[in-house]
Amino acid sequence: MKPILVDFAVEMRIERLPGLLLLLLLVGGGGRAHAAGELPSVLLVTVDTLRADRLSSYGYSRKTSPHLDELLRQGVRFTQARTVEPLTAPALASMLTSLPPQEHGSTRNGMRVRPDLLSLSKILRHQGYKSAAFVGNWTLRDELWGMAGQFDDYEEVLNKARWFGMVKKEAKGEDLTDQASDWLSRQLESQPERPFFLWVHYVEPHAPYKLQRAFLDQLGAAPDGNLYSDSGKYDSEIAYVDHHISRLLEHAADLVPAGEMITVFVADHGESLGEHGYWGHGRHVYDATLHIPMGITWPGRLEPREIEAPALITDLAPTLLTLLGLPVPDFFQGMDWTPVLRGDETAPADRVTYYQAHKGVTSPKEDPNKTRQRGLLEVARLEEGTKEILRVPKNVRRLFDISTDPSEEKDLAAPRSVISDDLRAWLETVQAGLAVADELPPPSLSEEDLEALRALGYID
Repeated sequence: MKPILVDFAVEMRIERLPGLLLLLLLVGGGGRAHAAGELPSVLLVTVDTLRADRLSSYGYSRKTSPHLDELLRQGVRFTQARTVEPLTAPALASMLTSLPPQEHGSTRNGMRVRPDLLSLSKILRHQGYKSAAFVGNWTLRDELWGMAGQFDDYEEVLNKARWFGMVKKEAKGEDLTDQASDWLSRQLESQPERPFFLWVHYVEPHAPYKLQRAFLDQLGAAPDGNLYSDSGKYDSEIAYVDHHISRLLEHAADLVPAGEMITVFVADHGESLGEHGYWGHGRHVYDATLHIPMGITWPGRLEPREIEAPALITDLAPTLLTLLGLPVPDFFQGMDWTPVLRGDETAPADRVTYYQAHKGVTSPKEDPNKTRQRGLLEVARLEEGTKEILRVPKNVRRLFDISTDPSEEKDLAAPRSVISDDLRAWLETVQAGLAVADELPPPSLSEEDLEALRALGYID
């Protein structure tokens, strides 16, 4: 398996061409141009650190997510969706570009994507959409991530300090909803016929978890009997963000007629809550941090259903573009689910998917020219319920049957077993991509950046 590397030099030369010509040059045919009034708007809601099995619609016993459950009930819900890497910046860059981390370049928090990447947001801008992003996580600051140029408006809502820290590193869900709702009202008042692409990224329930007391009655008894444990606090944070997402959804529904807006909901990654002796995310590819909620709702156009076949966060961009009747770039690597959503094809239960994990933030001790290569921790391959994992620095292989052992407690790999040819090929693909990506300028983190990333748990 060879790495599929985009010719970014060519892309940079054509970046300033008109939108339709740009698309025709980058896409191998298909699709058509639309008048702005023909296209539905798109609302993309993402939640940080939200594992699928803590939502009621994914089988959890507590009432953590009544509003998100209702949204997912009205659309297509993917029961086996996963992120490609359990870190915020890499995962969300993959969501927007439909590329794995080693190809878009943002493999660790604090590392910028390749300049002038083509993304879902940039394509929609070329097709006449007014685009905006409201992000509440420090790792998504443009200086660290480099994605602001993909949007007309890019708002870094960083008005909340983490505990007693001096740096304001994130936003409350309440503030994100308020600011995004205000933007939506102004946009539809000034340009009511123009479609919009609005992305809002909520931070809760990212650690350290805060007990949201207003939602304890809604949640009821905690499974572990302790409302005040970190696990209980995590649940209360989900209930809190669910409430404020519902305010955004209601505001959008008041302004946009039913059927004229596609709503997408997804988490960037999950969270390990003590499984395998680990709290947090980023350093392992267990399902606690990979398995995410994901759904697409389009009233009157997509029949509500559940899809149990493997899906990835990289699938969203090509699927949305096809639903909109727009061309999909040849180098997008996610799967287009539109034929399945329309009932023309069967969901591929035998789909093989691949994953990777990296260190959270680069260290001053690391070689600045090999920060991406040296950051690789794990790679994994999942096929029909069998997950094979390689811990790269120690060359340790693990094997799990997640269909019968979803918590991945029983390692089926024999001692000193050799990884499969397919996983070896994936490792080589990732390493080759990281070597190319390390030709980009090394990251430069200020003391303020380091303080913020340390508070978010990305620096030991």
